[in-house]
Amino acid sequence: MNLEQLFSQYKEESIHGRYITLDSIEPLLQKLNTNKQLKVIGKSVLGRSIYSYQIGEGETKIFLWSQMHGNESTTTKALFDFLNVLTSGSDLAKQLLMDFTFCSIPMLNPDGATLYTRENANKIDLNRDSQDLSQPESRILRETFESFKPDYCFNLHDQRTIFGVSDTGRPATLSFLAPSYDEEREINESRLKAINLIAGINEVLQVYLPNQIGRFDDSFNINCIGDTFQYLGVPTLLFEAGHFANDYDREETRKFVFMALISSFTILSENVIVDNGINKYLNIPQNKVVFYDLMYKNIRINYDGIEKITNFAAQYKEELFENQIYFNAYISEIGELENHFGHYVYDAEGALYKDDSGDFPKLNQKADFYLDNNIKFVNGMIKV
Repeated sequence: MNLEQLFSQYKEESIHGRYITLDSIEPLLQKLNTNKQLKVIGKSVLGRSIYSYQIGEGETKIFLWSQMHGNESTTTKALFDFLNVLTSGSDLAKQLLMDFTFCSIPMLNPDGATLYTRENANKIDLNRDSQDLSQPESRILRETFESFKPDYCFNLHDQRTIFGVSDTGRPATLSFLAPSYDEEREINESRLKAINLIAGINEVLQVYLPNQIGRFDDSFNINCIGDTFQYLGVPTLLFEAGHFANDYDREETRKFVFMALISSFTILSENVIVDNGINKYLNIPQNKVVFYDLMYKNIRINYDGIEKITNFAAQYKEELFENQIYFNAYISEIGELENHFGHYVYDAEGALYKDDSGDFPKLNQKADFYLDNNIKFVNGMIKV
């Protein structure tokens, strides 16, 4: 199966970029609702509809949800690409719909999506609310889980650009986790199913995304929804969509999430059990916080009349303005920056730093500056 070609064929072109809201996806849901597969299963804090979409008649039940965090939209895009496959009438679609019943919640946190925030409208992180169930969105997710009774859960998220694949200097474009179900991080039959499936997905995706797949931290937190569902005995997989070079809109990453979804269900459909799954899973390098968005090396600064060479880094903040996301660069670290990498690296070779307010970079200021008074950087990049 050519996963690249499959993605090109079924990519949902009407949604792109990072700002995906309920208004973005409601027309798509209505278009997919050819046989009453769509239901409003509840309302958000601010009264927005939360939808489920169920399709298929297979024995194995798959539960997927995305945008539990409103500013994590990459997997939402990939989920719609995947739903386009399921509704295509192709041989692959017929096989998947015969083997599986899929229940998806494409946007669990529509208020957070509109505000482009991790939290819901009550400023609660829904992924820390699996025990208290204090929020309507959390209760809707749990009620759907209990009524649908899934055989597998897919918890779909984004991760920040700071994560790399261990110390390799490669970004963690995708990361996976079979969450723990207890403090000791033991492996029981349920968790083993998730582990084996992730090992299989990784083997497939290494062909398309070599050395850019990480393994997320498995510290146990019963307040997290994945840990709770694993604790309740349902194999649960965490997907984390991360950074690919020059892809801040995460359109390339979206493709790899789509590939991971297709691979998951192909593996389960064909009942391909990976040999030594635990070892292969544990051999996926762990995520590590090793990246800055922008890194500047060998900068000469004048500090209280003393010149010295230093480095500094800047990080983008994703800021919503008039329904558009802007990536604004702010200085985030000054110093050696040892054991860290940059998605963009500039070697100043001793050029003198200056900005409109002084002769040295300051934390949290915009990354607008000059080098040797003739190279101008605006929002972290050279202004041509």
